[in-house]
Amino acid sequence: MFTIESHDTVLVLSAGSRRLRIAFVTATIVRLTLTDGQPFQTKPSLIIEPQQSMAAFELQETEDEYIISTGALKLVVCKQSAAIRYYDRQDKLLTREPAGGGKWLTAKEVIKNVYGKDANVAANRSVDGVRASATTYERVFDRTAFEAKLEFVFGGHEALFGLGSHEEGYGNLRGKSRELYQHNLKAVVPYFVSTKGYGVLLDCGSLMTFHDDAHGSYLWADVVDELDYYFIHGQTFDEVTRGYHLLTGKAPLPPKWAFGYMQSKERYVNAVEMIGVVREYRRRGIPLDLIVLDWKSWPNGDGWGQKSFDPVRFPDPQAFTDELHQLGARLMVSIWPIMTGDGPDQRELLERGLMLGNQATYDAFQEDARRCYWEQANRGLFAAGVDAWWCDCTEPFEADWQGAVKPEPQQRLEINTQAAKQYLDPGYINAYSLLHSQGIYEGQRGTQSGKRVVNLTRSSYAGQHRYGTITWSGDVCATWETLRRSIPEGLNFCAAGEPYWTVDIGGFFIRNDPAQWFWRGDYDAGCRGLADAEAFAPDRQDTGCTDLGYWELYTRWLQYGVFLPIMRSHGTDAPREIWRFGEAGTPFYDTIAKYIRLRYRLIPYIYSLAAQVTLNSYTMMRALALEFPQDAATHELTDQYLFGSALMVCPVTRPMYYQRNSAALDDVPKCREVYLPAGRGWYDFWTEQTYPGGQTITAAAPLETIPIFVPMGSILPMSPVMQHVDEMPDAPYEIRIYRGAGGVFCLYEDAGDDYDCEQGCFSIVTLTWDDARGELRLSARAGTFAALQAAREYQLVFISPHGRETTSLLYTGQEILIAAAAQSRRFES
Repeated sequence: MFTIESHDTVLVLSAGSRRLRIAFVTATIVRLTLTDGQPFQTKPSLIIEPQQSMAAFELQETEDEYIISTGALKLVVCKQSAAIRYYDRQDKLLTREPAGGGKWLTAKEVIKNVYGKDANVAANRSVDGVRASATTYERVFDRTAFEAKLEFVFGGHEALFGLGSHEEGYGNLRGKSRELYQHNLKAVVPYFVSTKGYGVLLDCGSLMTFHDDAHGSYLWADVVDELDYYFIHGQTFDEVTRGYHLLTGKAPLPPKWAFGYMQSKERYVNAVEMIGVVREYRRRGIPLDLIVLDWKSWPNGDGWGQKSFDPVRFPDPQAFTDELHQLGARLMVSIWPIMTGDGPDQRELLERGLMLGNQATYDAFQEDARRCYWEQANRGLFAAGVDAWWCDCTEPFEADWQGAVKPEPQQRLEINTQAAKQYLDPGYINAYSLLHSQGIYEGQRGTQSGKRVVNLTRSSYAGQHRYGTITWSGDVCATWETLRRSIPEGLNFCAAGEPYWTVDIGGFFIRNDPAQWFWRGDYDAGCRGLADAEAFAPDRQDTGCTDLGYWELYTRWLQYGVFLPIMRSHGTDAPREIWRFGEAGTPFYDTIAKYIRLRYRLIPYIYSLAAQVTLNSYTMMRALALEFPQDAATHELTDQYLFGSALMVCPVTRPMYYQRNSAALDDVPKCREVYLPAGRGWYDFWTEQTYPGGQTITAAAPLETIPIFVPMGSILPMSPVMQHVDEMPDAPYEIRIYRGAGGVFCLYEDAGDDYDCEQGCFSIVTLTWDDARGELRLSARAGTFAALQAAREYQLVFISPHGRETTSLLYTGQEILIAAAAQSRRFES
């Protein structure tokens, strides 16, 4: 029987050695902590930001239950088992724990390995970079901790999303399981959300699993010092995400250029090649904002992971970055937490005792190590004009990236987590990327450079967004099945409150290597494999994959990439520049060009969405089930999603023109089915034909078309095509209003790449469409900044089933009310 131990700003219930603490962070967020025979932890969380105060609550007691309520959220706790039922303000059940209790702790000993400076270390090179391992160490007892289990009873018509991105291609997590450990192909976030209006965040850094299957419905954690979790309630998905960000921190706004097109490959060799690529994009009139230098920026023979430029291939780094900047392009450079070969950076970290036991991976859990690592990156790269970081291999102990046969899931879990536990506290093996990202962010912010931090990283964790990170889906293969799976995995990642996610457009591995289970692309023609690690100049024979089947897959993947938070082309085996897919006037080239240009037309829309991520915890990439939770038909959709409020994107995920080896396909319909959610009317983005919601239609999808649908009431700002996002600061805006319902859009502008926006140096124009009146209101401009364009031409395009009405005006910051032409304004939805 649980009895009241204390009741002040928090409630503590106890039964024998077990103690349950209940604390309301806000009226809609409650923290629950269970321990057994040990005091509650006082050390700071790695995930949760410090909370200044607790919310008030009322406590009532019946014979069998405690009822704890804030007015917005009510918990009913069983006295016998401490099982909890969660209710909203209308007394609607949100979820509950099993009657038996649902919260379990099992004591276990935590053993750590201790390494001497003379430990035997062996380094080996793999496809995924260099790894090092130490074979001599002492095992010592560290502490007594717990395994933990948190059970739920989910509702029959409930859908769940989140927990990061993985391999399987799951959408709704009901009936599924997830293994939550960091890996090349996994980016873990221990947080899920429900269509019933709540989220659950487990404050834990160890291996975890999620089950909603024959084994039960629960989260399990390998090592915790206490079971510590948060229940977040909101009336909408955005409200729930706002609660998650209140706990874990706001996402800083990336620079505007980060939303342009990023060109990468494995790998560019020297400065001449990279400048040549940018110049060629400019010559062809194809937009580009960032070029990426993959591994081996460092000198030949100077050890893996050295954070400096090779003096032969990059003889004048400052002149190199200056020229890129003059061309309107930025530079991202790959850096690694692993250093071998006795290079200067490795030696410095070793001498200062800032390496983990393998003497090759820096200890990101030490503040001094993070500071030293940043100082090296600053000295060798950032000071020379580098603009962005690619923190590769941020799960540095991945151990299954070898062999012809993919290990079974349980084997992979064991192989990879044991490799991490060899050097890290088993209670924190999932948190390495979080701390590594913190060091980069705090280091760059400390330079006062004014550049916003951009960190592309392969792993993620709860709260990592506050350090300016973008996560991608890992080194995936070029297959249609991989493209299909990427869509729901990205949605789950973003549903977990981490807003910036992307992919290697076209897949990382193009060809098929029978000797490697992970290198299983479908296209061999023209591929050359890994770049020569010792090359000083690019291979002139490396002109791209020649398989038309791959060209089709790449084109469809790029169409999808336009509607991701970050648009980035990258991979090995063959280069990915647009001219590798034909020339102007040919179908693949022209389609790729069309969609890169469309990305740039959408920059005002995309950048405004990103601002809402920072200002209001918005999510750019949105699962339809979380937007339309009452429409059960959306719960199992895995190949459609909303990109912001105005664009429902429906990628094409099967070939229509070519199989592998350029074999032509005959009689394949050039279309796909699309479900239009109920409760809204919809426009076809391309044809502007209207459709009522709540039905499945067949949408045209020839090569040049990815089906896109716009909900009635949407407001979509667009700009002319630019070669980079800053090319035309005074560009006119086209603002499309899709009639049939009311709508609001906040058009955001700032300087684009400094942190003055955090001090309020930005402007917002609120566009409000009143469909009943047929009126568009442009608010008075709120806010200002030094580079503000005081006057801008707006072309307003009112779209209805009857056609278009267009009017132009010069917006100078004052409120304007525009009346559209009288038309039938009510459409079936």
